[in-house]
Amino acid sequence: MVVLALITAGCRVAPGRADSGKPLVLTTFTVIADMARQVGGEFVQVESIVKPGAEIHGYDPTPSDLRRVADADLVLNNGFGLEKWFEQFMTGVDAPRVTLSDGVQPIPIRSGDSSGHPNPHAWMSPTAALTYVTGIERALSDLVPEHRADFAAAAESYRSEIRRLGDELTATLATVPEEQRALVTCEGAFSYLARDAGLSERYLWAVNAEADPTPQDVAAVVDFVEQQRVPAVFCESTVSDAAQRQVAAQSGARFGGVLYVDSLSEPDGPVPTYLDLLRHDLTTIAAGLGGARPGAGR
Repeated sequence: MVVLALITAGCRVAPGRADSGKPLVLTTFTVIADMARQVGGEFVQVESIVKPGAEIHGYDPTPSDLRRVADADLVLNNGFGLEKWFEQFMTGVDAPRVTLSDGVQPIPIRSGDSSGHPNPHAWMSPTAALTYVTGIERALSDLVPEHRADFAAAAESYRSEIRRLGDELTATLATVPEEQRALVTCEGAFSYLARDAGLSERYLWAVNAEADPTPQDVAAVVDFVEQQRVPAVFCESTVSDAAQRQVAAQSGARFGGVLYVDSLSEPDGPVPTYLDLLRHDLTTIAAGLGGARPGAGR
């Protein structure tokens, strides 16, 4: 990171236009890149620093990333400590930056050395995602004021879609039997979604994808699953599911499937957009815990 910071400091390029001739909006990861595309439409070029399928927490920026950010007109990041590499990455960059979690009420992490720090995965709450969209709308309107009305219309339409999906989330997971209303995952990335859906939450580690759970961590989750009679456990797409499959084997629960949080898939994958990510996770969780099929009865 020190070397990369020196490279950046040595090539302080004023922001310019992307190859398309449109303003270049650079985001830290794929989820907020998709949000920005939904609001920005044809009027901006949006690119994500972290590629689909990659882990965001411990990402190591490359020299090509630094060249791209030197040309950016706007940089969007999540905040809440998600991108620990971000401040050094932005050394010497003149482009304005906007932190999209600003205005979101954080949920503190309650585990180990991270206790008290905000859980960064706020976009997993459809309610919090509305704040992200509004932040993007304002940032793009400041960047390209001649298209302010276009951004406002696109943002309102997108917020309406997110609200509908949030209502579906609440209604569907409300059908999960009371005694099974526990979401057990590898990483503690679902605090905001669990709060919205009225689920309790348990995980193998808090917000540190590089940490292998200890035998004690695994045993504690196994005990929880057995005591609560949780029917299924889950794991995120960007981390190994080996420990969670061990939990399933030892507790008698099923491995309920893969959930997406930190990254979208490639366009031909299961979650190419943020709304697809929420729908996939909603369907997977409801099926695993014994809730109704999303959209049933409509």
